[in-house]
Amino acid sequence: MNYFEQETERLYFRKLTVEDIPKWRPFFDNNDSLPYLGIDLSKPLDVIAREWIEIQFQRYADFGIGHLAISEKITNTFIGVGGLLPRELKNQPEYEIAYSLLPQYRGKGYATEIAKQLRVFGEANIQSKRLISIIHVDNKPSARVAIKNGMHIAEKTKFAGMPVEIYSTVP
Repeated sequence: MNYFEQETERLYFRKLTVEDIPKWRPFFDNNDSLPYLGIDLSKPLDVIAREWIEIQFQRYADFGIGHLAISEKITNTFIGVGGLLPRELKNQPEYEIAYSLLPQYRGKGYATEIAKQLRVFGEANIQSKRLISIIHVDNKPSARVAIKNGMHIAEKTKFAGMPVEIYSTVP
């Protein structure tokens, strides 16, 4: 399976491009989930959107993975990003199942669909004892997605200066 060409019943996954930056920019408008992401909100939102996308290009080059553009199959509309992200926790390499949706696409089951697909891909193709999701302790919607994805809280810690729960595919 090609990481950059995945799909689910309702969604296509593909590499992000610079053309996706303006599509991604609205994610940062009036979004109550921003405090859960560990990003520097003092920067202009256009800069944050551009940096978010551009860091994926480096991840693609360095690791062969990163956030992907997610689009609805029926409309071919960009709805957000999702991917496997290389992380380091306690000096150990980890791989995070991560996703963020434009606000108007939340509550439709897309996050769970993305997370489940990424778990299937990761377990088949990533050499790691587990996959994780790093979720702010107050981010209840993402915690529900992790649980629906068969994950369990492995530990509570700090990440990017935030209190988080590490959900794991391995109990």
